[in-house]
This record gives sequence, C-alpha cells and structure tokens, in this order.
Amino acid sequence: MEKLTTIQKITPLDYPVLDNIKNRWSPRNFAETPITEEKVKVLLEAGRWAPSASNIQPWRVIWGIKGTEMYDRIFDCLDEFNQSWAVNSQMLWINAFKKTMEKNEKENFHALHDLGLFMGNIVQQAHSMNIGVHQMAGVQFKKAQKDFHFPEDYHVTTAVAFGYFGGDPEDLPDDLKKQELEKMRERKPQQEFAFNGNFKDKK
Repeated sequence: MEKLTTIQKITPLDYPVLDNIKNRWSPRNFAETPITEEKVKVLLEAGRWAPSASNIQPWRVIWGIKGTEMYDRIFDCLDEFNQSWAVNSQMLWINAFKKTMEKNEKENFHALHDLGLFMGNIVQQAHSMNIGVHQMAGVQFKKAQKDFHFPEDYHVTTAVAFGYFGGDPEDLPDDLKKQELEKMRERKPQQEFAFNGNFKDKK
C-alpha cells in the first residue's frame, strides 16, 4: 500500500486570503497516484480561461503523463538538478509563449505576463484537486525548442512538474528532503514591493 505523507505548511499571513492561496505550496515529492488525461484536460481548461492582452492567449504547452514517451522527452530537457526530484512527478510539461502579436511581427511585450496568468489559473485549479505543482526555470531551453519543433517565433520558458500531494520525502536527496519538511513559509513584507507613492529600491 502506498505510503502517504501530508506535510502541513505554516503560512504567516498579515491579512486574510483565500484558503486555496494560503495553503498552496510547491512540493518536490508526489504520491504515486497517476494523473489521468481527463485531469490534464481539466487543468488546461482552467488555464484556457486566463486573461491575456487583446485575448491573444500566447501560451503553448507540451505535456506528458508518466510512463509515456512524451513524459520521457520532457524529462530529458530538464536540468540535472531538477531531474533528481522531478522523477517523482506524475506529469511534466513545458511552457512556451508566442513572442509576437497576431497577424504582424510586432513584439508582444505582455506575452510572458499572460503566461504567468495562465499558470496562476493552473496552480489554483490543481491545488483544489489536491495536485501539487512545481514550476522550474531549470530547463534546457534550446534543446526543448529544437526537440519539440517550436518555431523561432516562440520562446520556451519553464517546465512544470505535477503530482498528487502525499509523497514520501524519503524519496528525495537529503538537502531537498530538509526543504520539503520545512514547515514555515516566508515571503517579503508588502512594504518591500508595494508603494503608495514613488518607487523605492528594496534590495
């Protein structure tokens, strides 16, 4: 029988927010429960309805479920560090965005912002389904661009690991196990990033 470990994180709020936001965190180990294609489509549907500049929806996703060739191809594009723990995930995908506006070559300065909104929807939907999401900058961008035949007009940005909460931290390398079991979460205070007046450089 699969051993399930529920890690209770502590989120010290200054003001009340939705439980889905308060309780969300990014695990590096996951339960062995498979993610079905139907669940993938639910996550993508949540992302589909994210807002975007001029409704261009510049995000593009390559996804693969564990045990499939597509999963292995995505895994091969991850940096070695991320491979050390992402092997526990039940689904992987790669994110990219279209760099130009529709019907012309004008640069879409908002595309990366819109991809972030897309992933914000995904993360919240996944958490409501007890699916953990861990986004990774550590992906071999040029390799992924070539391997998945993205045109030059697209930029590969991140990879993402998915899996149900409840994995065993013992499956992780020692340094990552320590991070996984750490209960207290931290964020910068609001006064360091939000100003009711001129910008203040907070390093």
